[in-house]
Amino acid sequence: MQNVIVTGGAGFIGSNFVRYLLGADHQVRIINLDALTYAGSLENLKNLPASERHIFVQGDICDRALVDDLLARYQIDTIVHFAAETHVDRSILGPEQFIRTNVMGTFTLLEAARRYWLDEKANPVAPQEVRFHHISTDEVFGTLQPDDPPFSEITPYAPRSPYAASKAASDHLVRAYGHTYGLPFTITNCTNNYGPYQFPEKLIPLMILNALQGRLLPVYGDGQQIRDWLYVEDHCEAILTVLRHGQVGESYNVGGGNQPTNLTVIHEICDILDELQPNSPYSPHDQLIQYVKDRPGHDRRYAMDITSIQRELDWHPRQSLSSGLARTVQWYLENPSWIDAIHQQQDYQGWLAKNYGDRETTSNQS
Repeated sequence: MQNVIVTGGAGFIGSNFVRYLLGADHQVRIINLDALTYAGSLENLKNLPASERHIFVQGDICDRALVDDLLARYQIDTIVHFAAETHVDRSILGPEQFIRTNVMGTFTLLEAARRYWLDEKANPVAPQEVRFHHISTDEVFGTLQPDDPPFSEITPYAPRSPYAASKAASDHLVRAYGHTYGLPFTITNCTNNYGPYQFPEKLIPLMILNALQGRLLPVYGDGQQIRDWLYVEDHCEAILTVLRHGQVGESYNVGGGNQPTNLTVIHEICDILDELQPNSPYSPHDQLIQYVKDRPGHDRRYAMDITSIQRELDWHPRQSLSSGLARTVQWYLENPSWIDAIHQQQDYQGWLAKNYGDRETTSNQS
């Protein structure tokens, strides 16, 4: 692994991976391809370690000519594919962009990699020295009942939202290119990520930033939806472990090893803020909790069996939910300039108004 394209490398997980990889591998050169849509920001790429080994390219993964050029110009041997539309609520409001980016974008990358790596006339490196790594999600597996076993790598796909369906389609495309054309690939299906630089449309940063501003903390339904939460740096370490030691053609589930309800997570965030900001006029922060109408088709429970990656690759999450949340809240408190830059984005404010502005409130349970 010498010349790596990271797609979506200005987004939340992508930028954290760029930062992590530059610090962990002192030889690698990263070509960071990002369209800089609402969730990607150059703010996420400030103060990178070894920035001389990082080249940023603003562009669309659906632009085949651009992808072809980057592969050849930089003699790319590894593609780490983060670029995706990822928010379920946005996929419900506008599914077309999810199909374009997540399905057609992945297809474009696969076709370009197939031509460059597997065409003898074009390929400067041996096929066994290249890798297409695809980052996916636990949501492709659907939902779990309270007593169901966790998702494993062989759980049948059963996506229930446009977002999940688009990611399931991209997973199938990656596997098809591996089995049909011999394209070397690996896939990781991860649980809900959280940590620094996360765009505040997702639960944890939304709750932190709303609480800091004294805004209501909207809780979907009864707040008893169960998720497995993964600290983003643990995820980055898992991806690098799979790239270095994972078996080509395999998928690995990556999770944080916890199953709290959404309401539990929100209360813990409030408790951390109460401790760190005891003189806040909004303390106790859980007084800001407001229950709102649930979103359509909301999956009730996700849980991941991470036995395979633990046993085969000796990867384990380093952060518990409590320690990871504490680190995350502290980061947002220490980075007000990043928050200000995000809040100034018209798309973010417009999306908040569109998604939550007319959402019916329900009884204020606690």
